Amino acid sequence: MEEQLKKIDDVIAKGKYKETWDSLLDFDVPSWFKKAKFGIFIHWGVYSVPANSNEWYSRNMYIEGTPAYEHHIKTYGPQNQFGYKDFIPMFKAEKFNPEEWAKTFKEAGAKYIFPVAEHHDGFQMYKSSISHYNAYEMGPKRDVLGELKAAFEKEDLVFCTSSHRAEHWFFMGHGKEFDSDIKDPMKRGDFYWPAMSEPDHQDLYSNPYPSKEFLDDWLIRTCEIIDNYKPKVLYFDWWIQHEAFKPYLRKLAAYYYNRGEEWGEEVAITYKHDAFMFGSAIVEIERGKFADQKPYYWQTDTAVARNTWCYTEENDYKSSREIILDLVDVVSKNGNMLLNIGPKADGTIPEGDAKILREVGAWLKVNGEAIYNSKVWRKAGEGPTKEVEGQFQDSKASEYTKEDIRFTVNGGAIYATFLNYPLDGATLIRSLAEAKDQNKPEFHGIIRNVEVLGFDEIPEWSVDKEGLHIKTQNVTSENPIVMKITLD
Repeated sequence: MEEQLKKIDDVIAKGKYKETWDSLLDFDVPSWFKKAKFGIFIHWGVYSVPANSNEWYSRNMYIEGTPAYEHHIKTYGPQNQFGYKDFIPMFKAEKFNPEEWAKTFKEAGAKYIFPVAEHHDGFQMYKSSISHYNAYEMGPKRDVLGELKAAFEKEDLVFCTSSHRAEHWFFMGHGKEFDSDIKDPMKRGDFYWPAMSEPDHQDLYSNPYPSKEFLDDWLIRTCEIIDNYKPKVLYFDWWIQHEAFKPYLRKLAAYYYNRGEEWGEEVAITYKHDAFMFGSAIVEIERGKFADQKPYYWQTDTAVARNTWCYTEENDYKSSREIILDLVDVVSKNGNMLLNIGPKADGTIPEGDAKILREVGAWLKVNGEAIYNSKVWRKAGEGPTKEVEGQFQDSKASEYTKEDIRFTVNGGAIYATFLNYPLDGATLIRSLAEAKDQNKPEFHGIIRNVEVLGFDEIPEWSVDKEGLHIKTQNVTSENPIVMKITLD
């Protein structure tokens, strides 16, 4: 470990970025990321074998009385006879075809992809020198991350990845509370290590405090991913905001940003809960969004299913319409959407996930100019519906009226996306009314043309002090309708 830690220090010493917030605030959001708008997240791993409850199965199967605990005993036997590690040989990925995945994501309209490199369960989905418990040596016996990177880049998809390793400090700890296969002694590199008792997640100073050995291991693992796979963005899940991680986050960011400088690439980190200093990385919101447009760039990560990030037999799927609506809303507020899918253990993409990807891709093929490469307008939108701000707000779909509209700009046009286009085709965009006062920051532009993306019909339109009136006869869709408003 000492040799690896010295290498990290040497890269930082020679580089532009130092392990201080002052230095890390020189970070800029990559230009390609701000243009891309839409990416795919992939939760796939050993937890895809039981395909029960959610991706936290490895934790919950060791908590007495939980549905996962009861399911495990009923299906596989007691935890002291069949533990989580015994799923590894069952994770064969026999139908895994990275080239097919890449084509599917390309057709879905995604521009960048985030496969999870290591989830809370501690199984590495890549070739590693740190632990034998990885997909190259066990389970599929393939360098999953490496194969995906190669396939994605052939399709001009930007390769990114995520580490959820931090939570492994406590993730398997409940298995020590009864007779299971999680027992001491354990050492670094063991699958279940360190399996500490679970802290209070809301307490940023909680005990048991992560040890230096665990934190060093976390840093080395993450830097191994950076060096071997050169991701363009790194995503970190929650709990790295704990006090113990702070100096390690600064060191990691300095190392990664310096590596990006060496490669001549724009790279970034996304984070939650103020784990990083604001301005040193990209703000992330899990399963939620902002109510208003933001002056800074951000990303939401959400999933095709409400109840899980991985494949389960009980997936509660959203509709593609709901996901498209969220994408439009997020982009209008200066954000990107990262949409998660969960492949099956054999490496196939479930039909429920695939159907949503196809339908989102079909909408983007027609309306993508309102999304890709776009910028925010003077306001995100108009209409009576108020968005609920914050994380974990996707338990039900938002309901929109015919007056709810979202705006973006691209080239010489304003794009007005109607979230619930009226059946009679009569619409009004109040934000594009004739300016009443030349001294107020209202719309003062000259509208030359209005067209409906994806339809041959030429709409009737006129502008007055009430707004831009648009009338169509045969335009209808369950999905958002986009008006392209060309200006002089």
